[in-house]
Amino acid sequence: MTSFQELYEQVKDNIETYSANSLNRHRAAFADILKQNGMPTRHTENYRNIDFSEALDIDYGVNVRHLQLPASSQPAMCNVHGMHSVVCWVVNNHVQLPDEISSLGITVCSIKEAEKKYPELIEKYLNVLCLRQNDSLLSLNEMFAQDGLFVYIPDNIELQRPLQIMNVLNADLDLMTSAHNLVVIGQNAKAQILVCEHAAQNRHYFTTSTTEVFVGKNAKYEHYNLEDTSSQMCKINNVIIQQEEYSEVLSNVITLRNGQTRNNILIDQVGTHCQTELCGMFIGSGEQVLDNFTQISHYSTNGKSNELFKYVLDDKSKGVFKGLLKVAPNAQKTEAYQTNRNILLTNDAKVRTEPQLEIYADDVKCSHGATTGQLDEKALFYMQQRGISEAEAKLLLMNAFVADVINNIRIEALQDRIRTLTDNRLRNNEDTTCQICQNR
Repeated sequence: MTSFQELYEQVKDNIETYSANSLNRHRAAFADILKQNGMPTRHTENYRNIDFSEALDIDYGVNVRHLQLPASSQPAMCNVHGMHSVVCWVVNNHVQLPDEISSLGITVCSIKEAEKKYPELIEKYLNVLCLRQNDSLLSLNEMFAQDGLFVYIPDNIELQRPLQIMNVLNADLDLMTSAHNLVVIGQNAKAQILVCEHAAQNRHYFTTSTTEVFVGKNAKYEHYNLEDTSSQMCKINNVIIQQEEYSEVLSNVITLRNGQTRNNILIDQVGTHCQTELCGMFIGSGEQVLDNFTQISHYSTNGKSNELFKYVLDDKSKGVFKGLLKVAPNAQKTEAYQTNRNILLTNDAKVRTEPQLEIYADDVKCSHGATTGQLDEKALFYMQQRGISEAEAKLLLMNAFVADVINNIRIEALQDRIRTLTDNRLRNNEDTTCQICQNR
């Protein structure tokens, strides 16, 4: 198999020719990082519990000329009844926007268009957060990414409807995709973004993406990510968020169906009095694998963060959680809490959990904790004694277990839909958010 470094050297001229110019500026630097570090292995500290070798043995097509690839079928609407979202499509890495975007007072477009319309914003923000990292898989994305979504919410604008980004993979060949997204939330602005990840079952997909998010002073930002893909999907998702003073961020990452997923979620509180809620949930079965790596860094005073991740693992599925809470010397009066809870339904299901604290300030309130167990036998017995079947009692306990993650969704219609999808997933029903994913 040709290594990614070799492939990059072979096609880099085409990559740069068909790329947004702004993404070419640091491409060589990221290539150097990957060359120096190599691809992650079991000996790489932050990747020791996930193995990508089998997925990377597949000969993926790489669309270096950024052509609009034919899809095997037309994607269906992702239906969240009552949410009234503004839907943007990204099909096989090609952006399709609705006409109503122009009337909302915001900008949603490709990075290619953004560097023409807002060159000052692209110059100020693009790759600023990525360049602070030293991560091989993030660098891999930046080597091959040629475009992505740009979302700009100007100062004092409150988006009244959620922005729903339908990220669909549905090609006629095994495909590797890479994208770089940039979200800028202005001062006193407010926005809710839902990213729905879907993939047809007909092919293998290897996808990497990086999303940089800048949340301005006094701004409020909610970022929801729902993955409902296929067993043939390998996904590496990097989300890097920077918060200014008095900003509020909620990030909720929900994985219902997947193949192999690595989420890197990094949040920096650089301003004072920031608030962060970071949540996640994984319903695993078969041989699904999910690895969530999170880091919340408090760099200023009076910051608050609360982190909660819950996994329900069946069959031979595997869950990994590694979370770091970091409190810098100047971040006095910080309150930071981290919790990971896991339920294993079989002896073959596995979980690896590693909560961490790094505290360099003395006037703080911080804690972390992790538990792994099985369903409460006493509660099951109690419910069966009152006429509830064993199967239904287990479903009630599992739904109750993940309820507090779902309750952290602040869009009521989306919360209701996720609750229904979770119940169907636990029942092993095939009701999904998008018809493209029902062909399993």
